Amino acid sequence: MKAKWTILITALFMLGTALAQEGVGWETLTTEQQRVLDRFSGDWDSMPAERQQRLATGAERWLGMSADERGAAQQRFERWRNLDGERRDLIRERWRIYRDLPPEDRDRIRQNYRDFQRLNQDRRQELRDRWRSMTPAQRERALDRMRDRPRPRPNRRD
Repeated sequence: MKAKWTILITALFMLGTALAQEGVGWETLTTEQQRVLDRFSGDWDSMPAERQQRLATGAERWLGMSADERGAAQQRFERWRNLDGERRDLIRERWRIYRDLPPEDRDRIRQNYRDFQRLNQDRRQELRDRWRSMTPAQRERALDRMRDRPRPRPNRRD
């Protein structure tokens, strides 16, 4: 009996792997997804399965956005397209580093970013100027202090 389950599980795993390698068929996309991805229709069958999946997921996400969200996404995409290749490579590398951090470090970085965004424009510029004027050793010490600093928890009463 145990052997039958092992064979069944192995067969299901192999089927799932085979389907993932095949990618997403154009005909399996919804009409709305096809409309969003129309410019890829001619090359769709020759695309790697991973890219097909990313595009299909992106189209579904796009369709779920409001008009304002779509406008903001288009602006971000235009800014990205206008960056030079070196800058895009740097951003991709920083994303890979961030993605590989432990969850608590990612949470700390997100919280620091939110705190920074809450500051008024003058204070943010002051901090940027101070950062730019630091030596690499001073920057490293500042980062170490930020890493070691416990985050105060807001008092909440239920």
